Amino acid sequence: MAGQFSKTLNELYEGNTDRAHRFRYGILIFDLITICFVIATSFITHTPLIEALDMVFGVLILLDFTIRVYTADRRFHYLTRGSTLADIAAMVSFLAPLAGEGLGFLRILRTLRLLHTYQLMNRLRQDFKLFRKHEEIVIAAINLLVFIFVTTGLIYALEHDHNPHIRNYADALYFTITTLTTTGFGDITLEGTTGRMLSIAVMFFGVTLFLRLAQVLFRPSKVKYECETCGLLLHDADASHCKHCGETVHINTEGLY
Repeated sequence: MAGQFSKTLNELYEGNTDRAHRFRYGILIFDLITICFVIATSFITHTPLIEALDMVFGVLILLDFTIRVYTADRRFHYLTRGSTLADIAAMVSFLAPLAGEGLGFLRILRTLRLLHTYQLMNRLRQDFKLFRKHEEIVIAAINLLVFIFVTTGLIYALEHDHNPHIRNYADALYFTITTLTTTGFGDITLEGTTGRMLSIAVMFFGVTLFLRLAQVLFRPSKVKYECETCGLLLHDADASHCKHCGETVHINTEGLY
């Protein structure tokens, strides 16, 4: 009985069956629900009902985390992955009410659950033709969105208790967007050395990801042209030879006209 239960868990979390894929998509939906929950509750007073829902989400994430560790082949490697650390932060933040309001600032760290999105990339390539066609654009957009939501969560967690300008998640999101787009209206600023260093990180990494998205939208770094010899599909826009087999390729680009 125990062996069958373990086999079923391994199939759901690591298998390649339709049931396993549906299960993992379900976990992604759960992650998105938790993020919507924390954003919505940043605007209202935390009532006993909200704290009870915190506990429910925390127990579910703890259960998911325990199963992931149990089914992992290399458990030490799994425990040091970014998505695993995100799970731990999410669990602590959901269960924080048990330790009192002192750990309340951790609530927003549940947005780190977005890191699980990257584990579904291979499946998205198989399931959705539109994803395969625009994969570079989708990945660049996901990178930017994950950065925005995680950074916004950190800013809110670090600033909302003592910065009068950061009252809720929307204020932190507003600061993140204006900073990474270098608009900088100046009506919201982060205080202290930590705040300034975080602002620098938002500008440096955020602008880089924003420009990357703009590049793939308006000037893709790769073009689709199937090599007649080896079948390689993606090539540099200015390539004259296939970098896999060396065969001459004839890619129609603006530079050829």
